[in-house]
This record gives sequence, C-alpha cells and structure tokens, in this order.
Amino acid sequence: MGVVVSLNETRKSNGISALTELCADGMNSVNELILSKAGSDVEMIPEVARHLISSGGKRLRPMLTLAAADLCGYKGDGDVKLATSVEFMHTATLLHDDVVDESDRRRSKPTARMIWGNQASVLVGDFLLGQAFKMMVEVGSMEALDVLSTAASIIAEGEVMQLAAAKNLGTTEDEYLAVINAKTAALFSAAAEVGPIIAGSAKDERAALKSYGTNLGLAFQLVDDVLDYGGNAKDLGKNVGDDFREGKITLPVLLAYRRGNDEERTFWRESLEGDNNTDERLEHARALMSKHGALADTITRAKHFGAIARDALGPFKDSKMKNAMLDVVDFCISRVN
Repeated sequence: MGVVVSLNETRKSNGISALTELCADGMNSVNELILSKAGSDVEMIPEVARHLISSGGKRLRPMLTLAAADLCGYKGDGDVKLATSVEFMHTATLLHDDVVDESDRRRSKPTARMIWGNQASVLVGDFLLGQAFKMMVEVGSMEALDVLSTAASIIAEGEVMQLAAAKNLGTTEDEYLAVINAKTAALFSAAAEVGPIIAGSAKDERAALKSYGTNLGLAFQLVDDVLDYGGNAKDLGKNVGDDFREGKITLPVLLAYRRGNDEERTFWRESLEGDNNTDERLEHARALMSKHGALADTITRAKHFGAIARDALGPFKDSKMKNAMLDVVDFCISRVN
C-alpha cells in the first residue's frame, strides 16, 4: 500500500469566490486525484509533496482548466485529469524554483529544500512531472498532451532565460516580458487552452481561451513583481523583498533603474550584484520606485494585459462561468490594493 498525502480544503478568496463555487465539484475530484497520484511507497515523496500541496494557495491554474472546459460545454472527466496535471506541473515548478532561487520560505513556511535538501526537492518535482504526463496520456488527447508538454518545455526555457538575465540591468522590457511569458504565462495559457481542446471546440474558441490565459498570466506576474516591493507574504506566497535580496531583475527594477540618475543607478547595480541586501536597502529601493513611478507603471501594464484577457472572452455567451472568469482578472490585479 502506497503512502498518501493529506490535503487541506481549498480556501476561498473573495475575488475568486464565484469561480471557486462553480468549480467546487470538479476541484473535489481534483483533490482526490492529487491524493492518489502524490502517494508513493517511497516515504519522502508524499512527505515533500504534502508540505507544498497543503501549504495554501488558491489552485487558480487547475480551476482555469475546469472553467474553460465548462465554458465550452465539455462533459466527461478528462478535465479533472488535465487540471490535476496542471497543478502537479505548477507544484513541480515551485519545488525547482526554490532550489534555483535558494529560497528559504514559501507561504510563511520553510521551503521543502530547507527541510529535505535540494536533491529531494528536485527529484520529487520530477516525480510530480512524471505523474502529470501519465495523466495527460490517460486523457487520450494528443493535442492536449502537445499543449501541456510544450508548456513544460517553455517554462524550463523561461527559468534559463531568467538565469541569463539575473543581475543584468541591461535587460530590456521586451526581454523581461519574454521571460515572464515563458516562466509564468505559459502555464496559465496551457491550463485554459486544454479545456476547449477536449471539448472539441472550434479554433476561434481555443485561440480565445489561450489568449485569456496568456494575458491573465502576464498580469498576474506583473502584480507579483509589485507585491515583492509593497505587498505581504500571504498574498505573495513568499517573503516580501525576496526578489530584491536575490538580485532578480523585475519590471519595477528596470523602470526605476532606467529613470534614475547616476547615483541611483549605482545603488541598483550594487544592490543586485551584492549578496547582503539589508532591510534599509530594500526601503531605499522602494523609495526610488515611488519617486519614479515604477510600481504604478507596472500596475498600469498589468491592467493592460488584464484588459486583453477580459476582451478575449468577448465571443462567449454570457454565463455564470464567463462572469466568474472575468472576476478572476479583476482579482489578479486587485491584489495590490
């Protein structure tokens, strides 16, 4: 008998409460499948998986898969398996990210690598990816498998792109958007696109939901960039200021750097290249961002992508699910309020 993990009930958020309610039955099935597929006779695997899966989070990405399938009139259980695959891909990415970023905490808890080490975190992430692809195969849709497997490759490319851009203040805004498009938006896009694929929808509906997911993901990540300098750990899922301490290039940094004077640019170079950024330096970084409107302009860009996501749903008939998916766009952006 394999060891299984326990799972906390998905928490509702006011901003996505309608989506949470409409997807409740499907998410119950997803949760049961997570319990089954994260189990293993190798004791460390469910222990590490349990640590991250039960640590909170709204499970927005798998809900998008369920919602998109429902919006397109899908009947069956393939959406549950694909939604679970999406969640496992996301969880694996978090495990790998924390190793690459040398992160100590996630959602106010020690990261898996701090408890079990980097090797276990990477290998359990690989196990979850393997389970995800097995479920994709079980669904029997080559198109859905192609979309999600392509997303997995793009996400990995995004990680490498981010490493290449690390501490590089010569990164352009277009280059940065390419990074977050790969690293974050690709999974949002795939999560939404596989719904109409298994529903057998027309190409225009598939394209519309792919656009919705992509632009929602871009808006989501840009808001995360802002929250790192002005949010809280609960909203962000990690320590506030981690991006700054790790020397990560994000859009608020790029905007503040390009708009700053020589002295301010020196501060940014020293901060991003250094390994001991203090709380005082973080406060100074925030002050410079405020001075140059870097955070406000990043939010403006997030709203732009959010508007594209909303417009992408225009061709679909009005329904409770469509309205709930529109609410998700507002929720992603309103996290900074």
